[in-house]
Amino acid sequence: MTDAVKGPASYFPSIEKKYGQPMNHWFDIVKANRDLKHMEIVSKLKTEHAMGHGHANAIVAYVLKGGAE
Repeated sequence: MTDAVKGPASYFPSIEKKYGQPMNHWFDIVKANRDLKHMEIVSKLKTEHAMGHGHANAIVAYVLKGGAE
């Protein structure tokens, strides 16, 4: 039996399905904006890519904690 994915990564399948891009696409956007604060990057994903707050926050948290290296 496998453990369920927890934390920000648990959102990734629905993010890929809803927004039509692989996670690396979103990770690259966050990495390109590391000079901004966490919530500024979340806002960028929301305004420029029409992403919901929960999805945007999950991606940013994951990348900034080193999960997409």
